[in-house]
Amino acid sequence: MAVRATGSARDEGWLAATDAAALTVADALAALGGDPQGLTPDEVRRRRDRVGPNAVRTHRVSALAVLARQFRSALLGLLLAAATVSFFVGERTDAVVIGVILAVSVGLGFANEYRAERAGAALHDRVRHVASVVRAGRVETVDVVDLVPGDVVRIGLGQVVPADLRLVEAHRLECDESALTGESSAAVKDTAPVPPGTPPDDLASCALMGTVVRAGSGVGLVVATAGHTAFGRIAVGLGTRHGETEFQQGLRRFSLLLARVAGVLTALIFVINLVLHRPVIDAVLFSLAIAVGITPQLLPAIVTASLAAGTRALAARRVLVKRLVCVEDLGNVEVLFTDKTGTLTDGRLTLAEALGPDGQPVGTPAPPDAADPGDAAHPPDATHPLDAAGPPDAAGPGPLLAGLLANEAGPDGTDGNPLDRALWQAPAAAAQPVDAYRRVAVLPFDHQRRRVSVLVNGPAGRILVTKGAAEEVLALCVDVPQQARDALDARLADGGRVVAVASRPAPDLAGIDPADEQDLRLAGLLVLRDPPKADAAGAVRRLAALGVTVKVITGDHPAVAVRVCEQLGLPVTGVLTGADLAGLDDAALPAAIEQASVFARVSPEDKARLVRAQRTAGRDVAFLGDGVNDALALHAADVGISVDTGTDVARDAADVLLLDKDLDVLADGVTEGRRIFANTIKYVLMGTSSNFGNMFSAAGASAFLPFLPMLPGQILLNNLIYDLSQVAIPTDRVDADQLARPAHWDLREIRRFMLTFGPLSSLFDFLAFALLLGVLHAGPTEFRTGWFVESLATQTLVVFAIRTRASPFWRSRPSRPLLAAALAAALAAVAVAWLVPYLPVAGPLGFGPLPPVFVPVVVALTVAYLALVELAKRTLFAASDLLRPPGPVTGTAGTQQAAAPQARPPDASRRRRTHRRAARFTTR
Repeated sequence: MAVRATGSARDEGWLAATDAAALTVADALAALGGDPQGLTPDEVRRRRDRVGPNAVRTHRVSALAVLARQFRSALLGLLLAAATVSFFVGERTDAVVIGVILAVSVGLGFANEYRAERAGAALHDRVRHVASVVRAGRVETVDVVDLVPGDVVRIGLGQVVPADLRLVEAHRLECDESALTGESSAAVKDTAPVPPGTPPDDLASCALMGTVVRAGSGVGLVVATAGHTAFGRIAVGLGTRHGETEFQQGLRRFSLLLARVAGVLTALIFVINLVLHRPVIDAVLFSLAIAVGITPQLLPAIVTASLAAGTRALAARRVLVKRLVCVEDLGNVEVLFTDKTGTLTDGRLTLAEALGPDGQPVGTPAPPDAADPGDAAHPPDATHPLDAAGPPDAAGPGPLLAGLLANEAGPDGTDGNPLDRALWQAPAAAAQPVDAYRRVAVLPFDHQRRRVSVLVNGPAGRILVTKGAAEEVLALCVDVPQQARDALDARLADGGRVVAVASRPAPDLAGIDPADEQDLRLAGLLVLRDPPKADAAGAVRRLAALGVTVKVITGDHPAVAVRVCEQLGLPVTGVLTGADLAGLDDAALPAAIEQASVFARVSPEDKARLVRAQRTAGRDVAFLGDGVNDALALHAADVGISVDTGTDVARDAADVLLLDKDLDVLADGVTEGRRIFANTIKYVLMGTSSNFGNMFSAAGASAFLPFLPMLPGQILLNNLIYDLSQVAIPTDRVDADQLARPAHWDLREIRRFMLTFGPLSSLFDFLAFALLLGVLHAGPTEFRTGWFVESLATQTLVVFAIRTRASPFWRSRPSRPLLAAALAAALAAVAVAWLVPYLPVAGPLGFGPLPPVFVPVVVALTVAYLALVELAKRTLFAASDLLRPPGPVTGTAGTQQAAAPQARPPDASRRRRTHRRAARFTTR
């Protein structure tokens, strides 16, 4: 086996994980020509040239690819078909008009998407994904895409495995392989070879690319990279398309609705024209124009422009959005689960005091003027009790020294977690005799045990030292004084973060496992402080005003979380711990979550379960976290939010990355998302109501007129001018009450809007028909010109009434670009009435002069139409979920939501998870 594998590896430059797992470490090194001291730079370059970068995707921005994507829209395909038919049947004017519409839609879509792609490429360059690798005997930090087979890589808690590795060392290493296998339980790893033919799911001697280190640490030999890995093959097979968000699903369902409506109307009008014995080609072109006219052609461009503008606005606030649609998803958020440290607090832990086993302070430094220098109790050269190592006997080290021994951060404050680093940064740490102790073994921290243990040789012999969550460590101790328990309760109630340290003699131990953590003697308590952020209270109030319920989810003690909430003015409606959650089944969990706002001492699985339960209950959920223990919940949330300084797995799992961990910028993101949705819905409602009304009028007029009520080119020109007037909608102001609560796609409301305002628009069209035919005795040219003017004037100016719920509508000011665009479209209608009929283009376009009396008639019809719309919208908007008024928000005491959310099943997140993680293995 070793000989065959070695030969193939030398030929191809890599080794399959299934083969490498069955080899000994020495054979794997020999097969790849590796060295425990790492490869030389020249050898790295040679191998990189041979096997390529460790990337499963290329993140190059191609203008041609972006342009090609613009034609995937069914709406644009319909336009292209109509232009082609018109050109070949000799209707060149219609073909030109359709071509202009097509060019405008594609041009706007291309410009916005290309700029968004460039922004995404800049984000990719800004967020680096690195690995710790041994090369030429030195430990270096390199980009993951620069790894090659034969590299020796170090992995630790919270890191994503950067390639397929044959493990050389494994220290209680466990990996979450759910991205590959779907199994939620972590896989235990070691260095022993597995039998040949072992399936990929059971390769205990290998750590596989894309999996996550859940516990322990290790060193591995890179045996395969990029597409040669199992993860790489899956990521390439999925392609680059992410799963749909709720916003995208709404757009797709809306497009299907329009397609059905367009199909019915087009077929009806075509049949009517055939029954009236009109030329088939005229019937075909008129029907195509109707189909084009009812569709909002610029919808893709409007949506992309809105999302791109929102992304740029958030980037200016140091919020990086990985995908455009995530901006809109932020606006839907109803519940925000957030961690406490660094979000509600400053995130800078400092050691406040050390308490002995009796609960008394062990030398918190007194202020300089608190003691008389001549006081015998405080001689000038005395060693402060906190600086003492503790009695050099079987009782073990003092609390601070014990905390420094059972520590996973280096003395220089590198690596480790914030708590460990805070202990090294304490002023008294430098005086501790840490050098008198030699570490023999370590049992790393994990989120199930919530503690770390070390085995050290010291002045009193070999001892076991344990540090961790106070209640967990105290449960392992014997003869804990009641004073220590009282001191613990007092510090927790005051908002301190407390860890306990304990030890026992261990002369017979050569290694450690969890069963050895027993019969300990309490060394004391270490009290750390992390004060609330100065601006966190204001951010919490902003989110509450936006209808977002903030729930704190933490691994810390409940009393600490409650105290922080009280300091920030965040109402505590209830507290649930991990033990409480374990006693609740999935049916009872949603109701329990509604009654609680603090979730403490929870595991990573608990966090993900809380998020899934809220989503299943119909809530849109965001989760903010930055640790490896947050990854499951980040994947489960509608919007995963992490920070640039978070762990690898947290950053990969997130949709939104904060360069500053600040709830205030999240409030900006929620506001921006809601503004985008509100403006998108404005365009949708405008387009469906106006276009549906015009096309319904055309269908009705076709049934009784001896001529086409409007030429195909005129319909398309009308639609082009109207759509151009709507391009400015993304810039529009949004009323404060529309930002007060999240809104959602509701096709029933869109249909209701269409069936209300569409016929209302048609009513005024038919009034115009009656005046043109019965009073003015208009012929075909005058009729078409008059309807064109009346239709364009009403449907462009009605935007001022529909864009707001304010009544009368002039109480809400539109943006200047929208005001200018709408007035320009109205002036275009006036130009058609008074100017175009006298120009050379009048013939090809089919326009003729109108009687002067028709202009005041159009003005009167427009004013009457706007007045009637103003009356109708009050009733319609009051009950609409699309632009609903503010009301009680969920998750707060004493309030109920206006409408119960619809339950939804939890979605499968493996595809989304793989897409997110594949972004780290991407090169340009």
